[in-house]
Amino acid sequence: MTAHAKCAKKFLADEPRADWHDETLWLVRTKRDRAAAAVDEWEALREQASQIKEEALANLNGLLKQFEAEATKNGAKVLWATDAEEFNRIILDIIRQHKAMNVVKSKSMLTEECGMNAFLLKAGIEVVDTDLGERIIQFRHEMPSHIVLPAIHLKKEEIGATFHEKLGTAAGASDPVYLTHAARLHLRRKFLAAEVAMTGVNFAVAETGSVVVCTNEGNADMGVQAAPVQIHCMGIEKIIPRQRDLGVFTRLLARNATGQAVTTYTSHYMRPKPQGAMYIVIVDNGRFKHLTQRSYASSLKCIRCGGCLNTCPVFRRSGGHSYGYVIPGPIGSILAPERSRAGGIDLPFASSLCGSCSNVCPVKIDIHEQLYRWRQDLTLQRRTSFVKRVAMCVAGFVLSSNARYNFAGALGRFAVKYLPRFLLYLPLNVWGKARELPVPPRESFKQWYKRSHNQ
Repeated sequence: MTAHAKCAKKFLADEPRADWHDETLWLVRTKRDRAAAAVDEWEALREQASQIKEEALANLNGLLKQFEAEATKNGAKVLWATDAEEFNRIILDIIRQHKAMNVVKSKSMLTEECGMNAFLLKAGIEVVDTDLGERIIQFRHEMPSHIVLPAIHLKKEEIGATFHEKLGTAAGASDPVYLTHAARLHLRRKFLAAEVAMTGVNFAVAETGSVVVCTNEGNADMGVQAAPVQIHCMGIEKIIPRQRDLGVFTRLLARNATGQAVTTYTSHYMRPKPQGAMYIVIVDNGRFKHLTQRSYASSLKCIRCGGCLNTCPVFRRSGGHSYGYVIPGPIGSILAPERSRAGGIDLPFASSLCGSCSNVCPVKIDIHEQLYRWRQDLTLQRRTSFVKRVAMCVAGFVLSSNARYNFAGALGRFAVKYLPRFLLYLPLNVWGKARELPVPPRESFKQWYKRSHNQ
């Protein structure tokens, strides 16, 4: 059993939670469909966004240099990191340079990817995630289970128990309004005490040197306005060429993520505050290498809306933590095999290849086709398990011959019909671990077709 399968089995053991998780995410997908249907030019926007991202990736070096030049003119300091280790070190150097100890951070998948929180905490720096979902999982010492909804795997009663332990709320309290109010009071004190505010970056505009951060809670603005030092952390793929391109993405992002017309706050940061400092740290961490993989380069177009997670039947039923990678779901499954060489090999196989992820992607990434290609490449590279390789060789041997296929079908129908149950449901029969084998037909389709068409 693969790592994903083992973790998914554990998640599915709590059947009511699995059902609730599935239904909740499908509700988000339904809201997305209604929001998309309300925009007549939705498909044209998707195509335009895809082309803009293609242009950006094709001219990445030039656009990043242009962005650095414009941002520097604006008064920001631009720094570059090749990998997670250098990124974390740069962030720590900035904090120490300003003799700071308290950092507030808005949502950033890049910092999660690089393990920045743990690195700074080890260095004695307090890092507080200010997105409510992120703060909840930070209290619980967990990873986000979703790109946009990091605590979607938790029920309000569990959050209430966590807040009772960490914030002193009333025991047994689970009212969302009460819990949100408690979190607001707690985070307000953290904002006021912060010396450094850190944000992720949704879009970076090469033409103006500005970064754009989209939130629903306003926590990025709270941090940046309260703290004298602001740090914006961006992957190289966040670049877009022109200011006018931004409107295309802001019309798509929230609708595809949660069904909203637009995120509550779309904040543009261009220059430091008076007597303040603004840093933009641009991170590679394997992205340039990924860009050289022609079959998979388009995955860097992703704008992290989470739409593919909400629609994926495997993600909805197995939970985000089953993926073992910071970005779960379909998009994570095509990033992990290249970005995380030690893991993620089983993730392209954790898919039904139904194509729903590609259908909802706002920048038209061919996600399900890349999942299929990863399966082929991983097998050819002999990175899959020995058992899987043997099984695929046997399947290839059987399926490459009409006679062998016919014989195998007849043998299978005979076995299901006549062999005793204990011989059928052996450990090798993975399918039979969770379901009954279907009743075999009296004849194969080919036999039926030949007989019925010869009459």
